[in-house]
Amino acid sequence: GRERQRETYRTHTKFKPKAGTKSTKPAMAAASADSEWTPDSWRSKPILQQPEYKDTAKLQQNLSLIHSLPPIVQAGEVDALKEKLAEVAAGRRFMLQGGDCAERFVDCAAGPIEAKLKILLQMSLVLVWGARVPLVRVGRIAGQYMKPRSKPTEIVNGQEVCSYKGDSINSFSLEDRDPNPDRLVQAYFHSAATMNFVRALLDSGFADLHHPTTWDLSWVRDQGKRAEYHTLVEQIVHAMEFMNACGLRADPSLSKVDMFSSHEGMLLEFEQANTHKVGDKYYNLGAHFLWIGDRTRQLDSAHVEYFRGIANPIGVKVGPSSKPADIIAVVRKLNPHNEPGRITLITRFGADKVAALLPVMIQAVQEAGLVVVWECDPMHGNTTTTASGIKTRAFEDVLTELLQSFDVHLQQGTWLGGVHFELTGENVTECTGGASGLDADDLSRNYQSFCDPRLNCEQSLEMAFLITERLKKIPKPADTP
Repeated sequence: GRERQRETYRTHTKFKPKAGTKSTKPAMAAASADSEWTPDSWRSKPILQQPEYKDTAKLQQNLSLIHSLPPIVQAGEVDALKEKLAEVAAGRRFMLQGGDCAERFVDCAAGPIEAKLKILLQMSLVLVWGARVPLVRVGRIAGQYMKPRSKPTEIVNGQEVCSYKGDSINSFSLEDRDPNPDRLVQAYFHSAATMNFVRALLDSGFADLHHPTTWDLSWVRDQGKRAEYHTLVEQIVHAMEFMNACGLRADPSLSKVDMFSSHEGMLLEFEQANTHKVGDKYYNLGAHFLWIGDRTRQLDSAHVEYFRGIANPIGVKVGPSSKPADIIAVVRKLNPHNEPGRITLITRFGADKVAALLPVMIQAVQEAGLVVVWECDPMHGNTTTTASGIKTRAFEDVLTELLQSFDVHLQQGTWLGGVHFELTGENVTECTGGASGLDADDLSRNYQSFCDPRLNCEQSLEMAFLITERLKKIPKPADTP
């Protein structure tokens, strides 16, 4: 497994909303006791993965501005997602979560957003109509502009520079690696613009299931697999045509879908600025769903402290270094009332470790009586580097961890309720394998990611076909909608 980054714990000074700023939201006061929670009580805790800003005055000014701006999502939408995730936890739904490793500002444009949304909708279409599983769709979109890194700095061309931590913090360009607080404001506006465009696309019929977009399967080299996938696509199209002929076209549930946003809640200054009180609860209204990374989920950490107080559904990454007792303690702290839909455990063990580590984790969580959504992230535990130094992932390793996770959950009597992919709707060459036959020599052809490798549109769609085949074989509750 990956070695956890060692950084010096440090505590940040809090920001105060700019004087004179009009806001209906309450001011952020410091926690008076360790047992009490406020949006900034995390500041008394040890923290990792935070950038060091040189211009702290500008940082405070920008955070105050972000806090005064309209929320990107609404509290009612967050609650709706939590209700759907409660059904996932009960085995009545399945969650498809996917998107970029780290979004880039340059990709906040119509073409890339449409491509990403299209592949997520195509994947969900295959899952809904092929496996008859109601879907919860969550994108790594409209806010995934930051990434944790194993080291705070790196050596490039003999020069030590800050590691690239995502467009909301610094630039991939070596000339702009210092953390820049102005990028936080840019991250807010790019997230808002992306979410606005996604809503507009879905409202305009972009997701109309009666009109599936082009299903080009020419990339599937194996004739048998191509015929199999083509048959499934024909079944989907015929089923939609039949429902249309029966007069069901007017059913809004068949022409529109929900798409929720998510990102890793890493930079707590930014997350606090997006935190607002609605009724008697605090919500992070920068996204519907946020997760705590494998590097920042320590029980006494600032991240766990912040996350325990927001009403959003929360994901917790669980890697090879995770101890069941530690995960149970974190879940209890984040969800003391064992509320269904509140916690998603996102396992990322790796293809070579999942069979040994996942059963132990499941058994411990079951014995503790915790209600969680189980989701498999088969990407992060399967990253390798080629002989030429290119970071990649093998499609076969991703698939192996995923299928083994299905098997383990079936053996343990639990429901693997979701999958979490790093993917793109574009024809990049970052992961090897799959029906298109990409190998290590193909990677340099169109490798675009600044961070981790993603499944391209063809590999993503093929993964959906394979998930559907496995879901068909898994018994589902009799009351599945």
